[in-house]
Amino acid sequence: MNAHLKYLADDLLEGRAPATRGGRLAAKYIAAQFAVLGLEPAASDGSYFQPVALVGMTPHPALTWGKPGAPHQLKYLDEFVAWAERPETHVNVEGDVVFVGYGAQAPEWRWDDYKGTDVRGKVLLMLVNDPGLQDSTIFNGRALTYYGRWTYKLEEAARRGALGALLVHTTESATYGWDVVRGSWSVEQFKLDSSAAQSIAFAGWVTHDAAQAALAQAGLSLDSLTRSAARRDFRPVATGVHVAVDITSALRHVQSENVVARLPGSDPALAHEAVVFTAHWDHKGIGPAVNGDSIYNGAEDNASGVAAMLGAAQALVQSGARPRRSVLFIATTAEESGLLGSEAYVRDPLIPLDRTAAVLNLDVVNVRGATRDIDALGIDRSALGPVFEESARAESLLVVHRPDVRGSFYRSDHFPFAKAGVPALSIEPGEDFVGRPAGWGKEQQERYNRERYHQPGDEYQPTFRYDGMAQEVRVALRVALAVANATSLPRWLPSSEFQRRGGATGP
Repeated sequence: MNAHLKYLADDLLEGRAPATRGGRLAAKYIAAQFAVLGLEPAASDGSYFQPVALVGMTPHPALTWGKPGAPHQLKYLDEFVAWAERPETHVNVEGDVVFVGYGAQAPEWRWDDYKGTDVRGKVLLMLVNDPGLQDSTIFNGRALTYYGRWTYKLEEAARRGALGALLVHTTESATYGWDVVRGSWSVEQFKLDSSAAQSIAFAGWVTHDAAQAALAQAGLSLDSLTRSAARRDFRPVATGVHVAVDITSALRHVQSENVVARLPGSDPALAHEAVVFTAHWDHKGIGPAVNGDSIYNGAEDNASGVAAMLGAAQALVQSGARPRRSVLFIATTAEESGLLGSEAYVRDPLIPLDRTAAVLNLDVVNVRGATRDIDALGIDRSALGPVFEESARAESLLVVHRPDVRGSFYRSDHFPFAKAGVPALSIEPGEDFVGRPAGWGKEQQERYNRERYHQPGDEYQPTFRYDGMAQEVRVALRVALAVANATSLPRWLPSSEFQRRGGATGP
């Protein structure tokens, strides 16, 4: 696994952006490893490559806003980033800014930030995260729901006919710093190259200070508006701020690929069903330089997950185990652009989703050493939870499930499968490290999020340790084998927002 990670995170691969030389090197490397193991090519054309058509857009934006007659131009990268939401070479729009709080309509929480307000043609200024960030008695408290994700907010803005959306950044609400925003949204942005549903014209992030200054000019207080947004009686506020956005984008219609391989099931009656492993091979490519380094290597995110998946595949093959159901391995593309590779797969699955027993996702895997505990996103949502706990016990690991403060369940490749009804887990490292003082694991994770996540600093380190990664792989394999050999398919719990489609039955 060390060898896989070291190669995939090398500068030679230039950050593994989709449809680049480095990205193609990564995909071909993974396919070669699948072939060495003797896994079957799983794509419909008999290869290891499932095509994913993408349109890439490299944005060059300008943004001016303020009270009418007193515009102020923001500094790109320092005060804002913005990108086109439609595959157009030039977007030039302007509109009035309406503050919509968290931009959420959540009936199950008796919450509606819009209150029937017509926002067609408006630019929506909104907070990231959800109201539970301010009031732990509503939503899931500090554990982020899907309503807190920026992806949901842009989707809701589009459904309401808004012109555009601007997200107010704070490190606490976004759960990452402004450097992550700069690095993530200034490089080429990808979308699936297919007819899209209704969309807004543009989206962007603005710093807290930039939003505060613009609102103050209009006689409003961002802090006061933020407090009011945590109440159910909040109503949208016409700010009196007018914004003009000009975005020129370099467009590329390109082909990328998911890399797919299959270990056939041993039971003729069940081999047409599958347990799926996912790990995304892509990262951010080349972006804004930080301390002279412009290659966003993505060693932990997610060369580690691909290395772990290849380790799982090798262990499964060499063990001689032949589960009753098939096991499908998918190294996805364009996860960093919005889970596009997994979304493309779900739209055109190689194995029907109602025959897909479960998805086990590996993203940012433990490279810091052995732990006494382990976790997985989704264990409280489906019948996979008890299977995971039993698998962890077999490896002498304690399952410690922590609040999902960063909303990670909605941020990786298992999520499109979950939305489509397939029970899913995303394996998470433990925090109680063998030979380390209490709190060390949490401290290291916070340091990674602060200093390396989506930055050039996410590089291969000779100090990486793989006993913790091996623990995650062994637990994931135990889950996979248990599900692959079970008499019926797992189901979501009644309390979950996800349910199977296609009438599949199970416990």
